[in-house]
Amino acid sequence: MPRSTDPAVRLLAVLLVAACGSVGARTSDRTQPMDIEASRSDCGLGANATCTLTGNVIITQGSLRVVSARAVISQSNGNPSRAQLSGGVTLQQDMDDGDRIQAAAANVDYDMQSEVMVLTGNVTIHQQRGSLNGQRVVYNLKTGQIESGGDGGGRVRMRILPKSAPAAGGSP
Repeated sequence: MPRSTDPAVRLLAVLLVAACGSVGARTSDRTQPMDIEASRSDCGLGANATCTLTGNVIITQGSLRVVSARAVISQSNGNPSRAQLSGGVTLQQDMDDGDRIQAAAANVDYDMQSEVMVLTGNVTIHQQRGSLNGQRVVYNLKTGQIESGGDGGGRVRMRILPKSAPAAGGSP
């Protein structure tokens, strides 16, 4: 089971990197083994199975660390098709340029077939050169399009520091 989440976790990292405009996640992380821990797993067998991990789910691969209360990984025809992380999702990863990305959202839903990832609920993405905050961030991995916005009267906030500025000290 651990390898079936590999595409979802890597693409989550790509989304967060793209949202803040970094050079890229640490390339060597993709060649490292992936470790997954949870208090409980309930996994089906077969080409169209679902695996549900609950209780302090921790996914690590090199410098990448993803934590959530629950992860549901679905397969279609033997391939991972959807990853749903919920209950408060945090991510941190070192970048090739030496920066570190830190992100959080209430939920992350990644449809691997359409290659669209949706982060919802108090989304925050921080890097040395800037930050993005909002209630919903949608990233289309095929097109590179990022859409963000707030529900109701919510707003999107971004802060982008010039290259010569010191590290970001917090949210805008």
